[in-house]
Amino acid sequence: MKDGPDSPSELKARALRHLVRREHSRAELARKLAPHAESEDALQAVLDALLSKKQLSDERFAQERARVLGRKYGPARIRQDLKARGIADDISARVAAIPDETQKAQAILARKYREPATTREERAKRARFLQGRGFSYDTIRRVLSGAQED
Repeated sequence: MKDGPDSPSELKARALRHLVRREHSRAELARKLAPHAESEDALQAVLDALLSKKQLSDERFAQERARVLGRKYGPARIRQDLKARGIADDISARVAAIPDETQKAQAILARKYREPATTREERAKRARFLQGRGFSYDTIRRVLSGAQED
């Protein structure tokens, strides 16, 4: 096992090994490579080189992460996750936007609860569930009032 910091070529190879497994944001990759870099400048140079060759892309990472999380979560939760991973607010707002948020919330609610809510307490429980999943109040209200009418 090597004791010293990685050379720039070794650091780039380490970065590519991370990127082969899955997409990473720049901040995430920097955090993983920092212990192995000889200096902050060397780390930034490797990240800039990967960015210029389009091997590293925050936009691509955000789209993939939003796609994976979109099956289970709403836009607010997706934006929060992307922000925690170092993605800029404008990118996260763009990729987290769900075209038909109401339909997505209905599908998530239908997977969790098979029969419609009959009592006020059950509707409140489902509203808290959807709120925790990152859906807006307006969407939750539309979904629960639509389910109530059925």
